[in-house]
Amino acid sequence: MSLRLYNSRTRTVEPFAPLDPQDVRIYVCGLTPSAEAHLGHARSFLFFDVLRRYLTKRGYRVNYVQNVTDIDDRSIEAARTSGTPWYDVVEGYFTSFKRSMDRLRVLEPDREPRATQYVPQIVAMIGELVASGHAYAEGDGVYFAVRSFPRYGALSGRNLDELQIGARIAPGEHKRDPLDFALWKFAKPGEPAWPSPWGDGRPGWHIECSAMSHALLGEPFDIHGGGFDLIFPHHENEIAQTEALYGPPMANVWMHGGLLNFDGRKMSKSLGNFEPLSALLDRHDPQAIRLLFLQAGYRKPQNFTEFAIEGMTTALRRLQAAYDELRTAPAAAPDASHARDESEAVARLRGRFEAALDDDLNTSEAVTVLFGLASSVTATIAAGDASAAAAFMHEAMTVLGISPHDRAPGSNAVIRAASTTDLAAEIGGVRYSIVSRGAEHLPNDALERLRAALGDLVPLDRDAAPDAVNAIVEARLRAKSARDFALADRLREALAGIGVAIADGKPRDGRGEVTWSAGV
Repeated sequence: MSLRLYNSRTRTVEPFAPLDPQDVRIYVCGLTPSAEAHLGHARSFLFFDVLRRYLTKRGYRVNYVQNVTDIDDRSIEAARTSGTPWYDVVEGYFTSFKRSMDRLRVLEPDREPRATQYVPQIVAMIGELVASGHAYAEGDGVYFAVRSFPRYGALSGRNLDELQIGARIAPGEHKRDPLDFALWKFAKPGEPAWPSPWGDGRPGWHIECSAMSHALLGEPFDIHGGGFDLIFPHHENEIAQTEALYGPPMANVWMHGGLLNFDGRKMSKSLGNFEPLSALLDRHDPQAIRLLFLQAGYRKPQNFTEFAIEGMTTALRRLQAAYDELRTAPAAAPDASHARDESEAVARLRGRFEAALDDDLNTSEAVTVLFGLASSVTATIAAGDASAAAAFMHEAMTVLGISPHDRAPGSNAVIRAASTTDLAAEIGGVRYSIVSRGAEHLPNDALERLRAALGDLVPLDRDAAPDAVNAIVEARLRAKSARDFALADRLREALAGIGVAIADGKPRDGRGEVTWSAGV
């Protein structure tokens, strides 16, 4: 199956065909470091990191460019209010951002150009637009004439008549048409400035990306990306000024990640739900945050909650523990035909994983494949296929940017001590064993919390929390056998509330095993 990607410009999922069979050129709009980066930034850059990793796995040489808007109105205002030079403001926030990207295991861009390093190229491009009649100089700067570009609005699906409604000229602007946008802003007293034929000033936001992508990748290049909120006006304006000079297309594929809410609301300082990314990474395992984002399709809106990240932390430990079990399992020597069957089983897992990513980077389904393997570790080891499964798991987790090895400080992702309790009764014709890992890491109030969550659903007349967990696991097995999946889900959720994850092994030969893990 070939890789297919959703193209925002055509609004369809299309087979990906790079301009060069071996090389893929990508430009992603990066950070404007005028304030602390937030979780929404992280989601966007994490997706493009997975795209880049997967393209590399498929054998492409990827040239990945991600710019830095290191001069803009907001950084100048932050410098003015703080009494700090604008470049120090930018450097401080950018350093914090880079540290967060490293903690999230986001690969370094191949090129990370700053707008201030490309002022000569920006000025030259503006000069070409002025000479060709697509731009003009007025009292406060140089503007792009939107109506000179007939295809304006194609990316966002808007037309000029719709855009005209509500458009206005802000105080101090001298543009000829409310739809026009700034290419060059003349400097006000005390502001940073660079020379140009029209007067000292600084570039507008949109022209920066057009000039840098042109200088580093040329036209057309393969993929242009960013967040959904950049479709209009930023990417619409990029297309207009670039294609007015060099013709269509600027990029073959336009990709945009969905927006992120925090507890159901847009992140905003005024709403009191804004938290710097660096602070959030101090409170949670960065890889758990990464895994949480992978659970949703990249184009879909996503909601971040503390409850969700707590559950994903447990899920991350489950994946890492499963990998360790597979990696350290003793070698087995089944008969040759059985070994061949099991190697085919691992190949099917790999096929499902790659088919998911080929389907417009469906990371949600790709992660589901990994959790399915984690739930069948015991059977995989018994079948003598642990080594091949571990190799696949390592490869797949690496493509997703999740380390099979690295644990957050203080985590106990691998706890070898385990206790096993054989249930006295069979359930659905299968005799089950319960394996517990890390019972010593249950919360001190685990028993009280379980009683509060379940009431009379499960009698918890136990003195020890591990015994209560075993009873709930057994009750869940009986609920599943009776096809009472609502009850089974409620019992699983109650256990998740105290940090317990459950992995169901597939029954074989009348026997089954369920593993519950606390703090692992």
